[in-house]
Amino acid sequence: MIKVLIIEDHIAVSDLIKINLSRLGYECITADNGKIAADLLEDNIYDLILLDIMLPEIDGYELMEYIAPMDIPVIFITAKGNLKDKVKGLHLGADDYIVKPFEIEELIARVESVLRRVGKGKTRFQIDDVEIDTITRTVKKDGKNITLTVKEFDLLIVLIQNKNIVLYRERLYEKVWREDWNGDTRTIDLHIQRLRKKLDWSDKIKTVFKLGYRLEV
Repeated sequence: MIKVLIIEDHIAVSDLIKINLSRLGYECITADNGKIAADLLEDNIYDLILLDIMLPEIDGYELMEYIAPMDIPVIFITAKGNLKDKVKGLHLGADDYIVKPFEIEELIARVESVLRRVGKGKTRFQIDDVEIDTITRTVKKDGKNITLTVKEFDLLIVLIQNKNIVLYRERLYEKVWREDWNGDTRTIDLHIQRLRKKLDWSDKIKTVFKLGYRLEV
């Protein structure tokens, strides 16, 4: 299991991150100041660190200097969004930098991206009798291969990565088709219908009236 240390002094933000990453199968540990984080790092091994800059006791920049020799990937999460701060964080060794306020979907995508770059990204998912492998891009149900189109597979991964979260049709379209949405719902709706039928997930992929869809797991 991927172990993530969340170093963030705003409890609401820390809890939001922990809840959403835990839903995806990550083990999350939190620290609300730099000293506690340093103590945790001394006694434990982590696969990823999400690090705020403005922390009590020891700030994020100072803590980053302590983390750097450990070779643990770090994503800065901070309200300090100017270019100078971003460049400083990256020069200290951070792998990515995300500015508050942020969409939880963006955070999840950046976490997955950094973990993939260091060879630790989650590549296999199991939901009831369905197995998904993102490396081979294969899907099995009850051990039998299920054939999905490229877009059906991409749509499935976005739903899984954001399970139990409402995804607007516009957001789904832009993430899967990687182009601006023109307001036509037919493409998204048709692909959702096909996924439901192929995976027998009519009870799992829920329509949220006038908004979009949610994978309920």
